[in-house]
Amino acid sequence: MTFDRAIKIAPSILAADFANFGAECAAAEAQGADWIHVDVMDGHFVPNITFGPATCAAIRPHIKGVMDVHLMISPVDAYIDAFAQAGADILTAHVEAGPHIHRTLQAIRAAGCKAGVALNPGTPASAVADLMDMVDLVCVMTVNPGFGGQKFIYMPAKIKSLRDMIGDRPVHIEIDGGVDPRTAPLVAQAGADVLVAGSAVFKGGSVQNPAPYGENIRAIRTAAEGVWT
Repeated sequence: MTFDRAIKIAPSILAADFANFGAECAAAEAQGADWIHVDVMDGHFVPNITFGPATCAAIRPHIKGVMDVHLMISPVDAYIDAFAQAGADILTAHVEAGPHIHRTLQAIRAAGCKAGVALNPGTPASAVADLMDMVDLVCVMTVNPGFGGQKFIYMPAKIKSLRDMIGDRPVHIEIDGGVDPRTAPLVAQAGADVLVAGSAVFKGGSVQNPAPYGENIRAIRTAAEGVWT
């Protein structure tokens, strides 16, 4: 992974066809997705259950680019090696998920993955102020994690604070929740460069008819990039 701050669209397979994940990942990439985002939920840290390392391992051969795995689980550490072995390029853990986030981030990097830290909407940017030299990505949740299709919570001050903390470090700011062509420019203007979108990408299309995926991805990207032109 070569670092750059260009806008990247990361479709969340939480909104894809669960019976056809491999083909959905391939179709999204073929239609312009930069990363594939995998939302891992445990029914404990968040009120939903999705998938685990076996699913990640199954879809990995179908993903040519970055597999961005978001661990909405607690505890985290016991599962890091399994997700790394399943092929994750980035593993993101929540700062709220346990008492020893430094140890978690060290373990993620030791497993050979890029390390991300995520913040729930109610958690301030200051919670990760001392982690900037240990992370490759900061994920700002703009919905309460657990379900797709929720209403966007806009937090420009938090995003801008994180951008200031990052400075010239090679650290991405990722936005997860409610991203669409309307909200994309708001977060891009505040300093985000990775936009996770689920239903906004996969709506209207299918593996048999993937063209809408491309139209949706281009609409989000164009809206986000428009604030920089």
